[in-house]
Amino acid sequence: MLTIGEFSRLTHLSVRTLRRYHDAGLLEPASVDDVTGYRSYSTDQIPVAQVVHRLRELDVPLAEVRTILRTDDPDTRARLVADHLRRLESELARTRAAVVSLRRLLEPDPAPVDVELRAVPAVTVAAVAADVSHDDVLAWYAGAMAELDAAVPVPSGPPGGLYDDALFQHGRGHALVYRPTDRPATVGRVHPVTLPAVELAVTTHTGEHDDIDVTYGRLGSWVVANTLAVAGPVRETYLVGPRDTPDPSAWRTEIGWPVFRVAVP
Repeated sequence: MLTIGEFSRLTHLSVRTLRRYHDAGLLEPASVDDVTGYRSYSTDQIPVAQVVHRLRELDVPLAEVRTILRTDDPDTRARLVADHLRRLESELARTRAAVVSLRRLLEPDPAPVDVELRAVPAVTVAAVAADVSHDDVLAWYAGAMAELDAAVPVPSGPPGGLYDDALFQHGRGHALVYRPTDRPATVGRVHPVTLPAVELAVTTHTGEHDDIDVTYGRLGSWVVANTLAVAGPVRETYLVGPRDTPDPSAWRTEIGWPVFRVAVP
């Protein structure tokens, strides 16, 4: 048997950490003296302590660590660890995206936004529309686009979407995604919709969509500076996206704000 100090030296875990693991039910000593309360450990517990340490370094919650340790099936243990690693990778991706956005925002002299005023005629498209929450819009978009792809095998242009202000302002609003086609049909949720003629202030967002709000902000600043006002739901056109290439640097999203000129007194 090993004293807690000896066990600490062998596992590179502090006595305080070992006590905390004991109190949390993660690593019970092999025995505890009834009189002195001294904890003793066996050499068989060394790899267990090291596993607990690694899991906690990965920020695995205490409850999940207990589940992993009490699971005899190696496949189940591997799945539990893999699930947590996927969560960590997702969090890391969000952190990296936030860093990229911050660097772009903190540029001392950001590149001027390239904006085009474009008159867009009315067009009939195949569309899927719904009222959705902001948190669910990506999942809804993926399902709607899958239906459009099946209903419009040969589109006449890139896909796009229209998003009401309420979606951004209140967290829930009307969204519509579409594919241009010469013969829009009604299949499931897919139905013909005529998009009205409009004048758009258009700029192109390059790269991943995590910092598309930065491009929105710069486009909005341009609109205000040129005495224009927004006059309807924003339009996005997905020239190149994840459905076309896995390379984010190649993605191109046009952002179009319906505008009209404000009279200056």
